[in-house]
Amino acid sequence: MRQRRFLPSTSLLLALDAVVRHGSVTAAASELNLTQSTVSRLILSLEDQLDRKLFTRERRRLIPNSAALTYQREIARALDIVHRASMSLVANPDGGTLTLAVPPTFASRWLGPRLGRFMGENPGILINMSTRIGRLDFDGEVFDAAIYCGLDDWEGVNYLKLFKEKVTACVSPAFAALHRLECFEDLEGIPMLQLESLPNAWPDWFRGQGAKPAAPSGMLMDQFSMMIQAAIAGLGIALLPDYLAQIEISEGRLVPVFEQAVPLREAYWLVWPKRKDGDVPLRVFRSWLERCCRADSDSAAQEQGSAHRVARPDHPSQGFVNAP
Repeated sequence: MRQRRFLPSTSLLLALDAVVRHGSVTAAASELNLTQSTVSRLILSLEDQLDRKLFTRERRRLIPNSAALTYQREIARALDIVHRASMSLVANPDGGTLTLAVPPTFASRWLGPRLGRFMGENPGILINMSTRIGRLDFDGEVFDAAIYCGLDDWEGVNYLKLFKEKVTACVSPAFAALHRLECFEDLEGIPMLQLESLPNAWPDWFRGQGAKPAAPSGMLMDQFSMMIQAAIAGLGIALLPDYLAQIEISEGRLVPVFEQAVPLREAYWLVWPKRKDGDVPLRVFRSWLERCCRADSDSAAQEQGSAHRVARPDHPSQGFVNAP
């Protein structure tokens, strides 16, 4: 049973959070639409309830001590959970909410265009999405699941493999015409754009092409969307997943400089904490996502088979291609 002493009211916690964040009673009062004296009284009440001093009073200012700073960090997370839960309830009063963390470019290029179909098939489930890159702390954040690109070495979670990360080397047409990339040796000295979350992408790509890995030197970025724009601007070669590069390639803003897509060691996964295994919205979304990936895989296999059938054996494809 929870003791009431250790469950301060929301008004007390909001006052603490605002004062610590702003470092000012005046700013906190403005945010909370209260008077300064009311905010000060709320802080005193919180200290009395917890029987701990949280602030030093100096010339009508409240200076948080180390205990207050630690407490505020924990309280801020708890308030965020309550806030999101309340928003989800208002948005979907019948329940069935799923909160996802998704890499930004994956969200906009792959998941977002497909979500309408999921919502049409499952009108009782509300999907909330926030963009995240890399791993997150499920115990400290409000997410039910996450889509993650990497290795399956994340402890304490369950995995559903969506698809392998396959990348193609792409440049702008002007860059291809300027540098005349015709063999692997021509890549020496060429800027190779890199992604923070895929540090082994270039070595894996070279090995997948049967070539000796070269030390990549080029801009380091944290999102594929930034890398796409950098490649379009002629800042170097980008290794881009098939599902991301198709629009720019079809529009002529990027050209592949090597025809073979190379699978990396990383893959895309849906991951969720084991305690969420029984959540119905997550189970429904998981099953739908698995069907989507299977359909994409079948479609890609059919397209590849068609391409092989129409290929002319007396004109074997070349590795590198250049813009006209």
